[in-house]
Amino acid sequence: MPAQPSRRSLLLAGLGGVAGLGGVGALTGGPARAARARSEDGCGPDPGPPPPAAPVRPDPFTLGVASGDPAHDGFVIWTRLAPCPDAEDGRGGMPYRAVPVFWEVAADGRFRDVVRSGMYLARPEWAHSVHVELHGLRPGRDYWYRFKALGHISPVGRACTAPHPGTYGPPLVMAFASCAHYEHGLFTAYRRLAEDEPDLVVHLGDYIYENAATRKCTAVRRHDGPEAVDLAGYRLRHALYKRDPDLQAAHAAAPWLVVWDDHEVDNNWAGDMPEERSPTPPEEFPLRRAAAFRAYYEHMPLRRSSLPRGPYMPVHRRVHWGRLAVFHVLDTRQYRHDQCCGDGWRHCPESADPARSILGPEQERWLLRGLAAGLARWDLIAQQVFFAQRDADAGPLKLTSQDAWDGYAACRDRITRGWVRAGVRNPVVLTGDVHTHWAAELKADYDDPGSPSVGVELVTTSISSGGDGRDIDPSADPFLAINPHLRYHDARRGYVRTRLTPETLTADFVAVPYVSRPGAPAEVRARFVVEDRVPALHCVHRKPPARGAFRSGEDLIRWTIEEETRP
Repeated sequence: MPAQPSRRSLLLAGLGGVAGLGGVGALTGGPARAARARSEDGCGPDPGPPPPAAPVRPDPFTLGVASGDPAHDGFVIWTRLAPCPDAEDGRGGMPYRAVPVFWEVAADGRFRDVVRSGMYLARPEWAHSVHVELHGLRPGRDYWYRFKALGHISPVGRACTAPHPGTYGPPLVMAFASCAHYEHGLFTAYRRLAEDEPDLVVHLGDYIYENAATRKCTAVRRHDGPEAVDLAGYRLRHALYKRDPDLQAAHAAAPWLVVWDDHEVDNNWAGDMPEERSPTPPEEFPLRRAAAFRAYYEHMPLRRSSLPRGPYMPVHRRVHWGRLAVFHVLDTRQYRHDQCCGDGWRHCPESADPARSILGPEQERWLLRGLAAGLARWDLIAQQVFFAQRDADAGPLKLTSQDAWDGYAACRDRITRGWVRAGVRNPVVLTGDVHTHWAAELKADYDDPGSPSVGVELVTTSISSGGDGRDIDPSADPFLAINPHLRYHDARRGYVRTRLTPETLTADFVAVPYVSRPGAPAEVRARFVVEDRVPALHCVHRKPPARGAFRSGEDLIRWTIEEETRP
């Protein structure tokens, strides 16, 4: 038999256009290619002579394809029709009528073995987005998918099903990422993540940034228009990000688990409250939140169970990967109490108030029930903000981030004690938000140096937020000195790649040296191993810091606080 093509070659072929869908034939060459050469987005005027044949419609698949929320028998496949994605009304250049979209799922990347197909009616009320939920597929295998609409064929995406619930399956290669600010840098790290060919990608928030276009000349590229505050604004911002080819490649490479943080709505929002400097008054914030939630659903590979209901949208959920892992996906924004001492770094005794919660009572109970159920070898808590204590003051006072779990210390203690009482075998917290790589051992009592470790936390840096970043000299890092449970800290851009087996979790902290220009290579800056039933981080590789690394403790603390508190 001929050799099967690699995942990467199939995805690259799919991103370049595919031929034929249900006998329709190739629709991406000839006049269509010429039309694209005349007008990059298909929306501009055509200065050349008209083609001899009927005009070719603009490509509606400008935002790519995606899959998500895999189960052992299926997953979600997504696209959105938007031939003119920058149309000011946010409708993507589509008419206000339902449009049929045909889809196929195949067992091979050339679509010789189509196992499912059908039609989805993309409706204007939901920006002509498509969310097809697949069931009845075989567990633990790869699938490929594509769409057809308005005479065009989409790129090809790869999805996969989880192992059967009664089996561990092969090792799980999972990457997680967060914080991709369009203006701060290129999304090269997404491209490198796609080249890793992971089985699963977990995105922990700040998928977009709502900010207005910057006036700074240092911006690598610029947002379109003002701050997103209404449905058209959020749709336009999502469409801008979705057009990025590196992001499209990462979506096409593997299924994603997605959850928001703050910038999908408003910087540092908390429950029903906008941020302190928000242009939206508190009484109008529910309307803004509803618009942001609707646009988020329209642009993400989410199931109908996450369909927004006005200013509420259920995104906390559990996703199982056989007996090997269960992902407890948390929402630390929608149900939290407001930050009690502002959203910056403060000494704030009120943060220990047991009445305060970052999850809300119902989600707390849901999480603790799931952890106690013993559903898998590894319990992966996928959430947004820093979980372990991070004190920036070497003296007796605690100077901590009030937007993170440090601002809700009693809630953190309840969750930690809950998994200790339940005998959770391997609790691992996955975190984004802070634009730097960290690794931490979680403690039953952070104020007791002899307190045992009861879990680990892995924190991914940003995809681009904060610009190129810098190395950190660990010997001069005050955070590691003040907080001995913190084991690693680095300020380059990138993501974390993990490999899970029943015996070990291996975490590679991957970084690129720059995001201000294209073509950056990726390298593993550090590697940690966590053994089954041993809540400790074993460093097996760490690259020495390069020239220009932070070597002043004061400078590093000042830079860290500024980086995490600026909008």
